[in-house]
Amino acid sequence: MDPSDPATILVNESFQRYQSDRAAHWDVQARRMRSWKSAGRYYHTRLEQIYRFLIPEGTRVLEVGCATGDLLAALKPSRGVGIDFSTEMIRIARQQYPGLCFIQADIHELVLDEKFDFIILSDTLNDLWDVQLAFKKITPLCTASTRILINCYNKLWELPLQAARALKLATPNLHQNWLTGDDVKNLLYLEGFETIRNWKEVFCPVNIPLLASFCNRFLVRLWPFNGLALTNFTMARPAPQTIHHPQPTVSVIIPARNEAGNIPAIFRRTPEMGAGTELVFVEGGSTDNTRMTIEQSIKEHPDRKAVLLQQDGKGKGDAVRKGFANASGDILMILDADLTVLPEDLPRFYEALVTGKGDLINGVRLVYPMEKEAMRFLNLLGNKFFSLVFSWLLGQAVKDTLCGTKVLWKQDYEAIAANRFYFGDFDPFGDFDLIFGASKLNFKITDIPVRYRERTYGSTNINRWKHGWLLLRMVMFAARRLKFV
Repeated sequence: MDPSDPATILVNESFQRYQSDRAAHWDVQARRMRSWKSAGRYYHTRLEQIYRFLIPEGTRVLEVGCATGDLLAALKPSRGVGIDFSTEMIRIARQQYPGLCFIQADIHELVLDEKFDFIILSDTLNDLWDVQLAFKKITPLCTASTRILINCYNKLWELPLQAARALKLATPNLHQNWLTGDDVKNLLYLEGFETIRNWKEVFCPVNIPLLASFCNRFLVRLWPFNGLALTNFTMARPAPQTIHHPQPTVSVIIPARNEAGNIPAIFRRTPEMGAGTELVFVEGGSTDNTRMTIEQSIKEHPDRKAVLLQQDGKGKGDAVRKGFANASGDILMILDADLTVLPEDLPRFYEALVTGKGDLINGVRLVYPMEKEAMRFLNLLGNKFFSLVFSWLLGQAVKDTLCGTKVLWKQDYEAIAANRFYFGDFDPFGDFDLIFGASKLNFKITDIPVRYRERTYGSTNINRWKHGWLLLRMVMFAARRLKFV
């Protein structure tokens, strides 16, 4: 673009005027804040609660449009940087929070030489001259695992907010952009970001005892009330890039109880992946000769790296956790020893993970037709019902929570394990420990359809009524710990 071109000059002049008007406006609002408390204080308190749920303490956080720094300080980052184009806002922020870094700068012209775990734009997009350019400017500040968190107000609230401002119950604004969730998603896409999920928050922005909490924790999650929420949230990440790293090693964890007839096929059919594949068997008190068969198969396949562990506790979840704790691979996979999911499908999961298509790759048995005896009809209906419920609870499409095949990086599993205190040791299956933990840590969960086969040996360990009740308990657990917070 030629700087001397009249059209360019006009655009530049318009941009400078737009920015100077807004900087002056927010300087005035900053000076008023100490003496004037608006009704919006409760709204901002609720935003702080939401962001604290999403962002762990001790991470590196950048907030674009940080105002006086209250939200950034509430997150207790290890490295917190706030930028704002209002000189007065930055002056107050530095005075209030000397342990954080505040920079007076315009996001449209921002240059920073560091990376962040989280980048926040809270009620900022509506005020920007060029939202797409703002997204371009934050791209160099991201790692592959950075999460972008955005909230901007619902235009349906324009008239109520205008009335509140006229009554001096809300902070005055200049004319605002109108951005729907789809607009934000599209602009992120144009600048190389991938949206993980969108959701709504804050149905009641005024602190009405009991009612406000009920509305903002429960009603806002339900149709049709969620369509009337005040603010739209978006979580995004940098779109995966093809990067040629050294090939990772793989550990396939195989919980095995009464599966002697399937062990030889596991050795024969599980492919080698990456820089090498380790088979980690966790034997769980079988009444057949599963343990002896594994020991014999290890001797018969000296070319394969294989480990046999004895389970100490009970249940598949306990076996998976023991296998993960003792695995040496960079990538962790779960393969059910009943071979109802083909070992030959595991390279698909490997490829999806190493190319960055997701952080937790989850198998789905409910897409392709199943073999006749693979899953009983009532189990199938139950799985389809729970897939809808859990997708709603998690805010990401998870079509089959109980498919045994799940794959993730070992370092990501260790992060889930380190944060397990939030949920506790609640999961007898092992599937929900991973899914809920991944959701809490803002991981992208990606489904891969698989063909589901009949057993050729042994009988299922699933009891439809007992485990169906456990699934209902998981729903209630997830609702309390992940959804209605």
